Amino acid sequence: MIRNPILPGFNPDPSICRVGDDYYIATSTFEWFPGVQIHHSRDLINWTLVRRPLERASQLDMRGNPDSGGIWAPCLSYADGLFWLVYTDVKRLDGSFKDTHNYIVTSPTIEGVWSDPVRVNSSGFDPSLYHAPDGRKWFVNMLWNHRQKGHPANARFDGIVAQEYDAEAGALVGEVTNIFAGSYLGMSEAPHLFEKDGWTYLTVAEGGTGYGHAVTMARSRDVLGPYEMHPDVHLMTAKDAPDSPLQRVGHGQIVEGPEGRWYHTFLCGRPLPGRFCTLGRETGIEEVVWGEDGWPRLACGGMVPRLEVPVPGVEPAKPQADEKYYRFDSAKLPSDFQWLRTPEPERLFTLTGDALRLTGRESPGSWFELAFVARRQTELAYRAETEVTAEPPTYQQAAGLVTYYNKHKFHGLFLSVEPGMGRCLNIFSCPGDWREARLSYPMEPLAMPEGPLELAVEVDGAQQQFLAKLEGGWRDVGPVLDASILSDEAGRGEHGSFTGAFVGMMAFDTSGQGWQADFAHFSYSGRL
Repeated sequence: MIRNPILPGFNPDPSICRVGDDYYIATSTFEWFPGVQIHHSRDLINWTLVRRPLERASQLDMRGNPDSGGIWAPCLSYADGLFWLVYTDVKRLDGSFKDTHNYIVTSPTIEGVWSDPVRVNSSGFDPSLYHAPDGRKWFVNMLWNHRQKGHPANARFDGIVAQEYDAEAGALVGEVTNIFAGSYLGMSEAPHLFEKDGWTYLTVAEGGTGYGHAVTMARSRDVLGPYEMHPDVHLMTAKDAPDSPLQRVGHGQIVEGPEGRWYHTFLCGRPLPGRFCTLGRETGIEEVVWGEDGWPRLACGGMVPRLEVPVPGVEPAKPQADEKYYRFDSAKLPSDFQWLRTPEPERLFTLTGDALRLTGRESPGSWFELAFVARRQTELAYRAETEVTAEPPTYQQAAGLVTYYNKHKFHGLFLSVEPGMGRCLNIFSCPGDWREARLSYPMEPLAMPEGPLELAVEVDGAQQQFLAKLEGGWRDVGPVLDASILSDEAGRGEHGSFTGAFVGMMAFDTSGQGWQADFAHFSYSGRL
């Protein structure tokens, strides 16, 4: 039994690729480093993170990229003995312009070292590479039009364009052709092409990334069109199904499985009451069947994917919550963790053999160097714990446990110093003030004794509580906080925020002296 979402937590824009008996899904990572998550499966049910291929400065440097910029919508494919990964690095997303640079990297294996990138174009985002049956390659992306002053936002989506790609030259050749204008829903993006029975099929995401999202399909006898629309227009969407537990359904790719069965990935969100998706956009998969008219439709009927999808010959597994304990006793950071933007992590953290040592750099929310090592929230309810050893000399230095979405949506329990009090705990929050990112302080500073300090956070839906282990055991610190702000919909809203909630360890030093703090361990216990 496939249980959706198959990749819980922030894992949007799934591109699926099958090579023999192996399936791979690549998902967007936005401003989180290293770039692109690739998961592997052999049964479409159990998935394991096996690679983040964009791992060095020559491939990716996102210092200065805005929140929800960075890596958008990768496309993973296999041809000519190589894996091909196409991706966008978004340097600007606000206003009329978007600076969206598109690249290709390759590797003979998923787990190996990936090449330095070939820069292809910057005309739009969400590109894909189609390896046509005749051996030609086509680079396909949406076209961005900055000139639509005063028009609706979807008027800036100026269709899907295709151009031939010369792999030997590493360059586009020939004319650019606008092959698809989109449906009535608009905002056509994330194009993927595939071939079946002499037809070239096009699948695109439409309607934006929020609750009006959808997968739209079209087909043509020629790569360059003309394309006819699917009789139902959309293959899948939950825009007209407000009671579905899977919302924001759209943006995926089709794959042929064993014994002629077909599947289509999609992104989705599982909203809290009030329609806040703290887990961000997650990845699901649904079976599709081909009709006598040559068009695919969901095997379950309708357009809304299921929470559970039967897989022939595979016993259903019992759902399990994510539960991990990390000791930081090796030279390598555990694979669940990432950091923000920079390809120079040695400036942010080191592994000492018995601790994760953070070197305080810039302030919480910095777009350049922020010493924050975190993992995804993958359940709507969880508890995380850590132990910090630090002696901050002034209030300009602090270290602690943070729940984080971006610079204007976070809560942090920090060990710092207050004049006249000395060592203390305090909570810094930024509850969605996206214009100025001003802090709020939900509690008065709490004096702390010397020595290591154990911190925890419990999240249950839209409620969050920090804790500290003091004499007598665990004690609540500060009030219950609003965890719903750690969502796409909070702050500037779903069409300006594209990631998900993280929880992790942070240190900052606004004096610029590189003060350090040690974290002995970290644990995450999810609850279904």
